[in-house]
Amino acid sequence: MSKYLVTGGCGFIGSNFIQRLLKQHPEASVVNLDKLTYAGNPDNLRDVADDPRYRFVQGDITDAALVGQAMQGVDYVVNFAAETHVDRSLMEPGSFIHTDVYGAYVLLEAARQTGIKRFLHMSTDEVYGDVPEGEESLETDQFKPRSPYSASKAGAEMQCHAYIETYGLPVVIARPANNVGPRQHVEKFVPLCTTNALQDLPLPIYGDGKQQRDWLFVEDNCEALDLLLHEGEPGEAYNIGASNHRYNIDVAELILDLLEKPRSLIRFVEDRAGHDRRYCVNYDRLQALGWAPRHDSALGIQTAVEWYLQNRWWWEKVRDGDFQEYYDKQYGQRLATAQPYSGANE
Repeated sequence: MSKYLVTGGCGFIGSNFIQRLLKQHPEASVVNLDKLTYAGNPDNLRDVADDPRYRFVQGDITDAALVGQAMQGVDYVVNFAAETHVDRSLMEPGSFIHTDVYGAYVLLEAARQTGIKRFLHMSTDEVYGDVPEGEESLETDQFKPRSPYSASKAGAEMQCHAYIETYGLPVVIARPANNVGPRQHVEKFVPLCTTNALQDLPLPIYGDGKQQRDWLFVEDNCEALDLLLHEGEPGEAYNIGASNHRYNIDVAELILDLLEKPRSLIRFVEDRAGHDRRYCVNYDRLQALGWAPRHDSALGIQTAVEWYLQNRWWWEKVRDGDFQEYYDKQYGQRLATAQPYSGANE
């Protein structure tokens, strides 16, 4: 039986990945180490909580002693634990550096001492920064992060490369595009728009809404991560894309149409600082391993929207309390001076 340590497994992508591991690998046992910050939700894994192959440990990846204990007997490490929301990184960048960079170091050092078979580190396409129209980011491109979040992920990757080069640690790095799917925290774009629309609240859209993202369905991403964990080349980084590029405003309109809500709910608000206009990755290196996305953007977004529609019990709890305080701080003044939707998307 292979033993996996998954950090941040109660989060969005981590929980989907753990469910895939247990389903696709009957011989797998999983230890989930999660601090349970606001983004870590035990409800995400309630379907596997009683599986004898699954064990939850609450703790922080910056706690070296705890990490060392959790990694005993482990064959594979998958690091999802991170502060991930760009807006929050603009408010308070220190926690991003601490968790994303120092936390990665603690995990890498424990993995070196333990002698694991493979370490899969979750990065992001945002390390490349803004990508001009007509261009694609290659794994060999220079990093140009423009937010504290993307800079923290770039810093974590530098730690990974140091351990690869210095100690020969078998690390594989994944740089996925924007994920979408069930159980994503409501601070992120698709669930925020969806849950606002379900409450007939305005949808805050930064700037002109022409920021372009590649929308990668979370199940496709987890399939790619599973492949990279077991067959990726140690020491290499792999982009994960889906060729599902859409403007944010188009996604908001699609969500409203799916929910049969008026587009007049859209509000154009003051843009955030350093907001990248476009991400686009070349993922030929991953496709050469035999992977291809199974969902186009419309299907992935529709699947996510339907999940939130059917699982109000999940997101209504998440939107209570601390989230409302964050939401008011982030969007309150912006919405007070917002521009209405004109009906034209040119």
